[in-house]
Formats: sequence, C-alpha cells, structure tokens
Amino acid sequence: MDKVKVLEKYLPAGAAPLVARWIDYFKCEFKISRNRNSKFGDYRPPFQGKGHRISVNHNLNPYAFLVTTVHEFAHLHTWNQHKNLIKPHGNEWKANFKKMMQPFFEQQVFPPDVTFAITAYLNNPAASSCSDLNLYRTLRKYDNNATAVTTVEKIPLKAVFKIKDGRIFRKEEQLRKRFRCTEISTKRIYLFSPVAEVELVDVA
Repeated sequence: MDKVKVLEKYLPAGAAPLVARWIDYFKCEFKISRNRNSKFGDYRPPFQGKGHRISVNHNLNPYAFLVTTVHEFAHLHTWNQHKNLIKPHGNEWKANFKKMMQPFFEQQVFPPDVTFAITAYLNNPAASSCSDLNLYRTLRKYDNNATAVTTVEKIPLKAVFKIKDGRIFRKEEQLRKRFRCTEISTKRIYLFSPVAEVELVDVA
C-alpha cells in the first residue's frame, strides 16, 4: 500500500506527502507502533547493519502524531550531523525540530493553539518536549476521549487513585512540577506528573 495513503490515516490533512518524502530521503524504517505508556515515539540510529528506525504510537491524535514524528525525524537529522557528540535535546536538535516543523506551520496544518504551544516550547531552551506540560496538555485536548481522561492534577487533594498496574495511592501536596503521592500499601512516597493518567478509587 502506498505510504502516503497509510500515513494519511494518522496525520492531519496535507502532512502525509512530506513525511513520506522524509522516510525515503533518510532511508528510514518508519513503524506505526502499539501504544507505549512510557513514550509516544522513538528514534534508533543505524546499528549492526540496520538503518535509521523511527516508531510512533498508533493511538495518538493526528496533531500529536505529527509533532512526535517531527520530533523523531529531528533526532535522525541531528544524528546524521553530529552522531552522539551532543545532548539529545540540545540546541542542535531544537534548531532542526524548528526547521522541520516550519513547512507544517506554513501549510497551517495545526490549529492556532497547537502552533502557539509548539512555538512557546521551541523558544524555551530549558524545556524538553517530553516534559513540556503546556504542549502536552494542548495536544491532549484533541484526543477523542479527552474529557473522559482523569489525571493527577484534576483530582482533589487527598483523593485516592489507582494506576495501570493496580497500585493505589493518595494524592498529597504539589512539589514544584510534580505531586507527592503516598502508596497506600507501603506508605512509600512517589512523585507523579500532573498529567499522569489515573483512576479514582471510592474509599467510602
């Protein structure tokens, strides 16, 4: 099946042809992956006879899928220029991310709030894309189930919640960017991202 047609199922309108050209130009193995809770996408440099490899989670909304795709291709482009001699999300990567995002800005592929969030992120050298909560929250608004998702920041203080592996915690105070939470069974303290997805537990 033509790769543009496949990519069109996951990307915003108009974005697939350029991504398909990148795959060919960089001779990259591009895989649409199963959902991974720990990451949206992944880049692997050439190793033991294998070329560049990029994978992006299949369940991302089109805007998140495109941002993740550009993020990973910027890693590829930066590796071609500098190999492993620089920081993964350093200024070189940021410059490539910005440059590779530009055609999609020009096509007005993104809604205004996503464009604004990406631009703000790129203007903040201290933030990595993985930890930029404003960009993450903005992209999540376009998920099909956005209103149904419960995150740590949405639940009240002292609320009890469960995570995907079944462990149960109580939400405590916020410490800088994360929330201090106590595991009920062990009394151990863990720090949770505000946007970590959880399930409220009724303790009444």
